[in-house]
Amino acid sequence: MSLHNGQEIMIIDCQLVGISGNMIVAALLDLGANPKRVLSAIRSIKEYVEGCGTIDVDLSETTRCGLRAKQVKIIAHETVKHRSGSELMAAVTNSAIGLNLSSSAQIFAERSVGTLLEAESGLHGESVENVVLHEAGSVDTVVDIIGVAAALDDLGAFRDMKVYSTPVAVGGGLFSFSHGTVASPAPATLEILTKRGFTIVGGPLDCELSTPTGVAILTSLAERSLRYFPAMKPKAVGYGAGEKEFDAVPNILRIVTGEASRLDPLEDRVVLLETNLDDVTGETVGYTVERLLSAGAKDAAVTPIFGKKSRPGWIVSVIAEERDVDKLIDMLTLETGTLGVRVHPCHRKILLRESRKVEVEIAGAKAEVNVKIASDRFGKVTNLKPEYDDVRNLALRLGRPFREIQEEATHQAKKKFGLR
Repeated sequence: MSLHNGQEIMIIDCQLVGISGNMIVAALLDLGANPKRVLSAIRSIKEYVEGCGTIDVDLSETTRCGLRAKQVKIIAHETVKHRSGSELMAAVTNSAIGLNLSSSAQIFAERSVGTLLEAESGLHGESVENVVLHEAGSVDTVVDIIGVAAALDDLGAFRDMKVYSTPVAVGGGLFSFSHGTVASPAPATLEILTKRGFTIVGGPLDCELSTPTGVAILTSLAERSLRYFPAMKPKAVGYGAGEKEFDAVPNILRIVTGEASRLDPLEDRVVLLETNLDDVTGETVGYTVERLLSAGAKDAAVTPIFGKKSRPGWIVSVIAEERDVDKLIDMLTLETGTLGVRVHPCHRKILLRESRKVEVEIAGAKAEVNVKIASDRFGKVTNLKPEYDDVRNLALRLGRPFREIQEEATHQAKKKFGLR
């Protein structure tokens, strides 16, 4: 990811109730896209799609769980029930050209329908041109794609704007469609998100939250999904309501635009404890450090020094959370006999850190190794390191040198996360 200060950003926030084509259109209209232009474009699609009569479009204000949002309702009258991949592609292409969308908008529209067709053809074992589409072959799909393309064009989103999404909520449970009963996410939805490498989250409802068309549009527009919002100055927010009303959560898609800020690391407030020792043994210092770490210290280190009268000694430094300060000071004084501990409240700049299990194969043996992963605030992995205990146990089990196991586990973990 490459962002400069002041770079225009759009975040499509679909981590709560997923995404569908009409929700994106509604959110973009709420964000400021010209309703007259976008709705006129949608109504005119009938002129470019064979078997389509009139298209009724209604834009209204609504609420979901008390929150305001725009809603787009579309009813297309058509005589064709199913379309082939080539027919759907022609419908989108002809509409984009006939409506005089920009070249960038036309490319986006064709990429979106192409993403959908690739998923459907792979699932059905047919070519992109010949695959027969049921729900996805309706005029609604063309309307969603062209509606989003027209709205983005009007907002100027194709001019040097970086677009990202949050993790995609896919719902859960079972639902029925033309191919019978399936589990959520729908096969085509999962296929698209898998191929594009977007992060998904299940729930929070037992129903289909993200549609194939919705994720085809999303993954054709956004570069990737981010775990958190990037550092940015928000400028505008658009809310697009879905058709259903849920009791537990507002059925609303949120789209945020703004400017990238200077990319500072995350801040973490900690307390630094320090004490000087010159009258204890090395064994005592080592034992004390072990106890401090086991008692909740975030880190502990020992620095050799020369003190008064050239006596050798140590500085014991401990990084702690504020809630653990008194407990750790008591431990330092009890174990070392020190007469005082310096307390420095401070903050530090840190990367996001988490531990994940990674399967590695070494010398023909498969094992799971916990890997500590560091990521920037965009969720991009910047560094990783296998946990010592797991590497140690694997080295002992295989009878191989620790260094060799550590290097191979690191290499395989980096490969899995796309690091060199």
